[in-house]
Amino acid sequence: MQSQPGRIGQPERQPILNAPPLAVVLALSMPALYILQERMPELARQGAFYTRDLDEGRWTGLFTAMLLHQGWAHVAMNALGALTFAAPVARLMRGSRGVVAFLFLYVLCGVMAALGFGLVHRGEDIGMVGASGAVFGLIGASTRLIGTRGWVRPLFDRQVLTMAAAWMAVNAVFGLIGFAPGAGGAAIAWEAHAFGFITGILVIGPLGRLFTRDMFASGPDLGDPVG
Repeated sequence: MQSQPGRIGQPERQPILNAPPLAVVLALSMPALYILQERMPELARQGAFYTRDLDEGRWTGLFTAMLLHQGWAHVAMNALGALTFAAPVARLMRGSRGVVAFLFLYVLCGVMAALGFGLVHRGEDIGMVGASGAVFGLIGASTRLIGTRGWVRPLFDRQVLTMAAAWMAVNAVFGLIGFAPGAGGAAIAWEAHAFGFITGILVIGPLGRLFTRDMFASGPDLGDPVG
C-alpha cells in the first residue's frame, strides 16, 4: 500500500456526537418509521420481503423490507449501527451530489441484501424485515474508509481484508447461533448481511472515485486511491 503525504492518510478523530446530519437523519428515520408501523400494523405484512416474491414477480418488498423492523430493540440496534457507520461514508460524500450518492449506496445495499437472501432461500416461504442488510452495506463501505481522510483504501489492502474477514466471522457466528440480540427471538438473516456487506465494500470503490478525483487531481502521483 502506498503511503499518503500530509494529513490525507491520518486517522479520523471524529467523535460520534459529531456525526454528519445525513447519518443522524438516517438513524432517526428508523424509529420514526417504526412508530408508523406500530400504528399501521398492516404495513409490516404488506411491506415485508417474502422469498416467494421472486417466483411470483413481486419486487417491491426488496425495497420496503428495509423500512420495517421486528421490534424496538431491533430498531435501536440498526439505528445505532447506521449512526456509527454512515458517518464516515457521509463525510466522504459531501454536498447535494453526496446525498444522492449516499442514498443510492444505502438503498442498493438493502435491495441486494434482500435479493441475495431470496436467492439463497429460493423455493422456501420465509419473510424478512429490517435495515440490517443496508447497515451492513455501510459497514462494508466504512471498512475502506476508516483511518483515512477523504480517500478510499484499495479493496485488497491488508487492513481492509482483515476487517472484512472479522466482520464476516462475527456474522457467521450469529448465523450459527440462529438469532441475534434485539431481534425479538426471530431468526437472523445473516445471508442478507453478507450480501449487503459485499455490495457496500465493492460499490464504495467506484462511487468514492467521484469524491476523491478532485482531491488527487492536482497532487503528486499517488496512484489510484480507490480499488
